[in-house]
Amino acid sequence: MIFWLHEEVENILKKDPAAGSYIEVLLCYPGLHALILHKVAHALYKAYIPFIPRFISHVSRFFTGIEIHPGARFGKRFFIDHGKGIVIGETTEVGDDVVIYQGVTLGGTSTKKVKRHPTLGNNIVVGCGAKVLGNITIGDNCQIGANSVVIKDIPANSTVVGIPARIVAHEGRKVSERDPLNHNLMPDPEADAINCLLVKIKELEDSIRALSKQTGCKEVDSILDQSTLPSGNGSEPKKDTAKNLDDYIHGMGI
Repeated sequence: MIFWLHEEVENILKKDPAAGSYIEVLLCYPGLHALILHKVAHALYKAYIPFIPRFISHVSRFFTGIEIHPGARFGKRFFIDHGKGIVIGETTEVGDDVVIYQGVTLGGTSTKKVKRHPTLGNNIVVGCGAKVLGNITIGDNCQIGANSVVIKDIPANSTVVGIPARIVAHEGRKVSERDPLNHNLMPDPEADAINCLLVKIKELEDSIRALSKQTGCKEVDSILDQSTLPSGNGSEPKKDTAKNLDDYIHGMGI
């Protein structure tokens, strides 16, 4: 137990730049406290002790804001950063060197007493608010973007984002190899799709303008210049539709 605790504290000091000292991690990290209590509850759960494991889990949830069923199993160096609002179900299995952030749910999709929660491999990062649901397997070295909803198996060395989660990189992902915790820089497939539509609309507008010049229609340009998208203050419409959509994609709307 002492060796395990020392390894977990060293892991937090290594992975969290906000961690100031050994004693600070021991006293001020609810993720570590939740794991300590879970270790006791899990031992009693495996010994088929009734009630007490769930009560320990309930007490842990009250003090840490992290709900872990006593039946869940974790590997080495499992880091719960911040931890508020995390829910981990009974048949969840987590490998080594996994990091999860606040609001994550490792949940089940069945009411039967079967393997109904996810299995996470080694060296995985699960971003804030992500939901990993059902008896699915997340391969080694994967990254799950913030607020993603994962409902299918994910192969190793993949990056997934979105609702439902889609694989946006595999074997040579776009996020920094040197900083696997940099999950704020993951691709945005929704924004990419809007950009593709924007390009196609521009091509169609150029084609219509060219045809209008050939036919001598003078009203086409004025019609195309009108924008149906409001400006930032909601008054006059913007004339530059492309600029408006670009602003939307990069923060005003998504």
